[in-house]
Amino acid sequence: MFAHDAITTNITWTQEISRIVQKRCAICHAAGRDIPLSNYEEARPWAKAIRDQVLSRKMPPWGAVKGVGDFRNDPGLTPLEIELFTHWVEGGAPKGDEMFLPKATFTVAPVRQQPCASTLSMMAGNHTARGTFKAVQPAGLPAGAALEASAELPGGEVRRLIWIRDFPSLHTAPYIFRQPLILPAGSRVFIDAPSGVRLLLCR
Repeated sequence: MFAHDAITTNITWTQEISRIVQKRCAICHAAGRDIPLSNYEEARPWAKAIRDQVLSRKMPPWGAVKGVGDFRNDPGLTPLEIELFTHWVEGGAPKGDEMFLPKATFTVAPVRQQPCASTLSMMAGNHTARGTFKAVQPAGLPAGAALEASAELPGGEVRRLIWIRDFPSLHTAPYIFRQPLILPAGSRVFIDAPSGVRLLLCR
């Protein structure tokens, strides 16, 4: 079916690409989903579209700008993974030997729940805040919209909490800090967001 594509790379689906897809994409693209990518035959027709979505960082859906905030549930591909995807597609997207396929199988992961018992809810503007928070989540943010939040500690240190530049409608999970955010008394939180949008700080 794809014999017209010249193979110019040693990167294959069975050795490198399937493992990235299992790690980064299976939660949304397992068998039974709208665009399943659970095997080579399903993924190969989408190869160029996958490359384009990966290069633009629209997939996996995340929305938060790299380098602003540090989140442990960031599903984004590493620079090496993006390079592997790109070279695989531009090299003809070869399958490789099935003996090298990973043993793990694709499954539909359960829906991730909000990991907080209570939240501090804030609209756009400046707010005083105090407490220890483990995640942040926008509420009511439209697809494609932007939101930015930062905190100023009593000593004057400013921490950029999150910057969402193009919010993906598919992203419903909170952004979980790698280390808890500690805001001493007297801290201020600054939020730039569309009217009506709230930012939830999860305790």
